[in-house]
Amino acid sequence: MPALIPTDFSATVTWLGVVESDDRTALIATPRDALELRFEGLAGSVHGGRVRASCSRVVAQHPRGTPIANERQLSILSEEELARVATEMGLDALDPARLGASIVMRGLPDLSLLPPSSRLQGPDGATLVVDMQNRPCHLPARSIETVEPSKGRLFKRAADGRRGVTAWVQREGRIALGDTLRLHIPDQPAWPHLEAARGC
Repeated sequence: MPALIPTDFSATVTWLGVVESDDRTALIATPRDALELRFEGLAGSVHGGRVRASCSRVVAQHPRGTPIANERQLSILSEEELARVATEMGLDALDPARLGASIVMRGLPDLSLLPPSSRLQGPDGATLVVDMQNRPCHLPARSIETVEPSKGRLFKRAADGRRGVTAWVQREGRIALGDTLRLHIPDQPAWPHLEAARGC
């Protein structure tokens, strides 16, 4: 039995983008028709590279700014979850560009809850490894506020548990609009001590 199980779950790529500017007040992704995935991530992306400086998400493990492996090369979002976030915020829709998205997909249920180390594989074998759920932060909220006054402040609460996942490139290749990505999941049960660990 392989350690990773191909599933019958898949998703269609509906939006692609690259965050090219490190303007922390904007976080705007430039839409693309296709992405060239390299081991360093996406060419021209401020989130690219094999190494990144540690941030507040891992401050319990590393002092801020420590060089660590970059497991956050891409931000993957669900079209369905985005629609739910927009509705909760009182908006007709949310522009993925304002969330710094790399990939938006349709058809994969509960994308934000994918098990860490799941794989998403494209038609040419390009493979992304899911790191973990992406927590909502203030940067998309600021960006949304510039075009939807008084709505940006609602983003973090509305997007809690629906912000998608971060991922890194395991196998190089190309992903284009309309491509189907197949889900592969780790062949292991959930750790039975998870609840006790959360209570630490």
